[in-house]
Amino acid sequence: MTESTVKLKLQADMKEAMRAQEKQRLATIRLALSALKQKEVDERVTLTDADVLAILDKMIKQRRDSISQFQTAGRDDLVAQEAQEIEVLKAYMPQALTDAEITAIIEKAIQDSGAKDIKDLGKVVGLVKPQVQGRADMAAVSQKIKQVLSV
Repeated sequence: MTESTVKLKLQADMKEAMRAQEKQRLATIRLALSALKQKEVDERVTLTDADVLAILDKMIKQRRDSISQFQTAGRDDLVAQEAQEIEVLKAYMPQALTDAEITAIIEKAIQDSGAKDIKDLGKVVGLVKPQVQGRADMAAVSQKIKQVLSV
């Protein structure tokens, strides 16, 4: 199995950030590489691009959650730091899907799974998730699926 191209890009960008002395960017990239290494060591696997994107997507989601908590606590300094980390991590994610593309993927998944109502939500999410992972917010996609199935 070949090494992930996204991981290789992260490693190259880490060296570049070191040379440019971009401390914030370097710290975020190191954090991402650490999370990837942890997964590789824990599960004794070589990560694919899909695995790397799933980990980065999870890291972005964690930072969004942190931002909402920091905003309620009035910690604007930490909000800015988390937002900056999100921007660095987003650079490694694939191009985001448009609403029309998400809707088309959902409709095709509903058609393919034969889903009729909200009880079939799991089937549809199972088909949609691999296609939108890292390219759309899964919470928003899930909400959209629920809307379509409840009609």
